[in-house]
Amino acid sequence: MNAVAGDNAWIAQRLREMGQLVEAQGGNVFRAAAYRNAADTVARLPRDVRELFQSEGAAGLEALPGVGPRIAAAIGEMLASGGWGQLQRLRGEADPETLLRTVPGIGTGLAHRLHEVLGVETLEALEVAAHDGRLERVPHVGARRAAATRAALAQMLGRVRAARRTAAPPAGGPAAHAETAVEPPAQWLLDVDREYRQAAQAGLLAKIAPRRFNPRGEAWLPVLHTQRGDWHFTALYSNTARAHELGREHDWVVLYAEHPRHGESQYTVVTATHGPLAGRRLVRGREAECRAVGEAPESAPHA
Repeated sequence: MNAVAGDNAWIAQRLREMGQLVEAQGGNVFRAAAYRNAADTVARLPRDVRELFQSEGAAGLEALPGVGPRIAAAIGEMLASGGWGQLQRLRGEADPETLLRTVPGIGTGLAHRLHEVLGVETLEALEVAAHDGRLERVPHVGARRAAATRAALAQMLGRVRAARRTAAPPAGGPAAHAETAVEPPAQWLLDVDREYRQAAQAGLLAKIAPRRFNPRGEAWLPVLHTQRGDWHFTALYSNTARAHELGREHDWVVLYAEHPRHGESQYTVVTATHGPLAGRRLVRGREAECRAVGEAPESAPHA
């Protein structure tokens, strides 16, 4: 197999697999078809998609039939890192600590601390923590190491981020808030969390077999694909060591919010256990917005 066929074939195969998984897990059929159409385009491309991305950047990828900003960003991630976090997640193969160790200066011990203390599972989420001050408060990190990590992440994510363009914010409405803040409204996050937990409790969702904390290889982790405005959400229970340690693996819900032009953000929704908001579902880091939503206290369903 020549180099062009090799580069293009493995990306096309992963795009097709993503389409199959989205459809099998109850996601939007048009979204699934978009991945398959993009796969066909890449497979037939007469030039190396890697060379195209290096020479023409995001614009070159987006000019391909059926490849818009969202899939261009996915291709950029695969070319830059050799992996695709979304696909690994839907396969049940996501290993955040291995991903964090790809950042220069982050070894096994620090990757474990970052994942457990910050709860980050993507490089983008780590970058946010590096800029908002949380990273340097992790034990044995400090300001100098946080600055070095910020620089490394800027270089690693630079080409992937080039595949995302910032759209002009629309006027008015909830969507305007999402575009202006480059985040989905807290109300949408709570609504997706509620949809996920209710469907999971009713046994309506496809389940995947996570690689971590699953010695018998059972398919126990429900996955939801859903849409709010221009945001696509993937929801799963938190399969982290901390969640299992505290018995919250069927309470904490991790939401991955993907926008076609703003990339992916990660949020964790939990039931508050103390204080004036005890019993309410809250998005970590956005408690004030959740309080304003005015959701009534509830007990999270347990599987």
